Amino acid sequence: MTLRQQLNRIVFGTDTRAGRNFDIILLWIILLSVMVVMLESVPELGANFKAEFYIIEWILTVIFTLEYLIRIWISPKPIKYIFSFWGIVDLLSILPTYLSFFLVGYHYLLVVRIFRLLRVFRVLKLVRFSTEAQGLIEALKSSLYKISIFFMALIAIVTLMGTVIYVVEGGEEGFTSIPQSIYWAIVTITTVGYGDLVPHTVLGKFISSAAMIIGYAIIAVPTGIVTVAMSNAKEVGKDCKNCGAKNRIAAAFCDNCGQVFEPKNEK
Repeated sequence: MTLRQQLNRIVFGTDTRAGRNFDIILLWIILLSVMVVMLESVPELGANFKAEFYIIEWILTVIFTLEYLIRIWISPKPIKYIFSFWGIVDLLSILPTYLSFFLVGYHYLLVVRIFRLLRVFRVLKLVRFSTEAQGLIEALKSSLYKISIFFMALIAIVTLMGTVIYVVEGGEEGFTSIPQSIYWAIVTITTVGYGDLVPHTVLGKFISSAAMIIGYAIIAVPTGIVTVAMSNAKEVGKDCKNCGAKNRIAAAFCDNCGQVFEPKNEK
């Protein structure tokens, strides 16, 4: 095996100890770089430790630049990697530092490196998490129609409440238009309550109270829909002969013990 092939297995793979260690070390370096950018944006720290931040950032940028160039060199298809999602993210993680020579403030875009933390899933090999995530996606798909109807009803409610509060309060209290009033209805129903629009009439306050009560009830509706869908998906699944655990009907392995399911014979 050539040096290029060995590096390719380490950098792009996680089936070796060196590959896992490489990703873990890279993960900590990414966290450090993001932390440095965030701390540098604090006025007091940025002014008192300007030189230290500058040196650390350039050290990190050199490390990421070398990593990017190595990935291009060891990739079987360099052009495909360069224009892939991760290739673009890798480039964006180093480009702002070099752009800071010409454009002030662009180095703060280095926070894009946070997206590279998604590589942690290659290290952890979260098979069980991926299975549960797939089950959640299937539950969302099966309940998509019900959720769509729910959101349509929610839009109708906020439109109605916004229109009513516009008529009741009028433009004097900040409810200058129906869209502005619908914004108030959305904020109130979601129980955020920014306070920039507040009804002052007795009827307006009554409508606000009703909107807040409706908001608490609305939160539970989509949760219940998805929960029922996930429960039904679990019930119609297959039982593992080894441990008895229930699994998704499309599962190839048992989520609990890893037993391989025999493929269904087609007649």
